[in-house]
Amino acid sequence: MKNLCISTILLSLVCTTPALADTRYKRHAEPFRATAVQVGIASWYGYGPWHPGRRTASGERLNPQAMTCAHRTLPLGSVIKVTDIATGKDVVLEVNDRGPYGKDRIVDLSEGAARELGIRQTGVTLVRLEVIRQPLPPG
Repeated sequence: MKNLCISTILLSLVCTTPALADTRYKRHAEPFRATAVQVGIASWYGYGPWHPGRRTASGERLNPQAMTCAHRTLPLGSVIKVTDIATGKDVVLEVNDRGPYGKDRIVDLSEGAARELGIRQTGVTLVRLEVIRQPLPPG
């Protein structure tokens, strides 16, 4: 009986711990006021020439399962909320790379972010991008 209780507790702890989660990308619970909004097409990357482990524009190694994205102009380290307009699903991501390089796209999501939004199979979707926080300028 004692072993069963201990096993149950350990199993519940393991099941509630997110796999491959990096604590830097936890969803932000505090309320925010968007400073900028964009609407456009999002795609995802993390395969082919953008293989796991390559260096991103921020110098970090690409982790396809991390809640990160690539944006052409937002400062690296910015935190954004990306909402799939069709489904209403949203994710909070950190900008750590440059892109997308596909025509008419506004953001490239990591594979993990695409999975959370439910677009991994389709590859692209119409999204609303809101800037939650930008890093302070140096100086």
